[in-house]
Amino acid sequence: MERSTQVRFLDKSVLVTGGGTGIGRTTALAFAAAGARVTVSGRRPEPLAETVALIEAAGGSAVALPADITEESEVAALVEQVIARHGRLDVACNNAGVPGSGRRLHEFGLADWRRITDTNLQGVWLSMKYEIQAMLQQEGGGAVVNVASIAGLVGYLDAAPYTAAKHGVVGLTRSSAIDYGPKGVRVNAVCPGPVLTPMLEQARRDRGPSADEFYLRNIPLGRLCRPEEVASAILWLSSDEASYITGQALGVDGGWTAH
Repeated sequence: MERSTQVRFLDKSVLVTGGGTGIGRTTALAFAAAGARVTVSGRRPEPLAETVALIEAAGGSAVALPADITEESEVAALVEQVIARHGRLDVACNNAGVPGSGRRLHEFGLADWRRITDTNLQGVWLSMKYEIQAMLQQEGGGAVVNVASIAGLVGYLDAAPYTAAKHGVVGLTRSSAIDYGPKGVRVNAVCPGPVLTPMLEQARRDRGPSADEFYLRNIPLGRLCRPEEVASAILWLSSDEASYITGQALGVDGGWTAH
């Protein structure tokens, strides 16, 4: 990580859920390089500690606070700890999620449905609930960016519960933007296509040998997304450069949803 020459988030307090791997880790690194005081959260302490070590080695500021976003008490405690440490919460990136593809709707069991929706939808709602409460109590409001998916914008093959959850995230984003815009809180979402992360590796295993052909035939740019490209979109939506943008679901998908 090279420290950004444009320190857009100097001393801003930023929370990134799912910050131990993939898009979350890359986004946390990018925020830290831009001057933010970053809190990373997730279920597993070890990957979070690795993210913090990478940030600190590059001269940035970060702390790891493990939490399960499906548990309301843990989410409430997480946000409370962020406020206790930093005095405020300027930006929240709700990135934590789990995969769920490779089967048709009738082939998913109730346990699968709950596992996928509890994290990908309920967890985002709980995170927003406590993050926005904190932002409403501080001068200047704040910015929330939810990580949805192209599956939040269009139908997605063999991934009905995941698609339902991600459509829900887009709905939460739009509704909350209307509710809290007058209070100075902006809420947007990014909707990535397939991104080169550990979660994509799990999706590839679930879909089988034809996975890459399925992905690439739907992407006009002809390649998979890099985590850095999603992180750039998240930082922009969180920044003053996007100060008049709220309620949007930005596709970062190489053109997938242009079909």
